[in-house]
Amino acid sequence: MMFSHMMVGSNDLERSKKFYDATFAAFGGPEGIVDPKGRLVYRHNGAAFLVTRPIDGEPAGCGNGMTIGFAMTPEQADAWWKAGQEAGGTAIEDPPGVRETAGMKLYLAYLRDPDGNKLCALHRM
Repeated sequence: MMFSHMMVGSNDLERSKKFYDATFAAFGGPEGIVDPKGRLVYRHNGAAFLVTRPIDGEPAGCGNGMTIGFAMTPEQADAWWKAGQEAGGTAIEDPPGVRETAGMKLYLAYLRDPDGNKLCALHRM
């Protein structure tokens, strides 16, 4: 396994908690907890996803060209995409659906979280 954790920055942790709690619940993930350093922590299937205010005190910003992908079924991806928009996220790219690339069929859905981080729900068909 290559993925151990991913961390994104946020300028509003309450807003982020609302967004990530809703999107992760859509695929059976846990509600976030706040650790002693004030970060939101989500643990699922042996990996961790964290949301934090930047430690340098500067405003959080999204990474241009960066995408964070979450593995799930097409049904979970649809629920995740809908929950994300209802919780303050923004739908981007094409609507959820099957895409063929490099000889693979993938079911993909894309959102930006309230801080602009690009997220992807992915299912390899």
